[in-house]
Amino acid sequence: MQKEYPGFTGFEWDQGNINKNQKHKVEFTECEQIFFNEPIIILDDPKHSVAEMRYAAFGVTDNDRKLVIIYTLRNKKLRVISARDMSRKERSFYEQF
Repeated sequence: MQKEYPGFTGFEWDQGNINKNQKHKVEFTECEQIFFNEPIIILDDPKHSVAEMRYAAFGVTDNDRKLVIIYTLRNKKLRVISARDMSRKERSFYEQF
């Protein structure tokens, strides 16, 4: 993460996104964990980058849960838009790295 975003200073959590991923039973702490574990794969998400640039991060939590996190960067902070478990196809892609 630091190599790709040298100005990254943390995460942006507020009432708009901290509990947003309860539908998928993903805690906000799990979202943060994937950015500090290896491997992590970060791809641009141009299809959903209308108002601001969005990214898709594929990574693993401290408990080996494989997640996909859609996020954006705002004022050097990472803001999670959505989080969910990887699909079978995404796990296969991720496990190649």
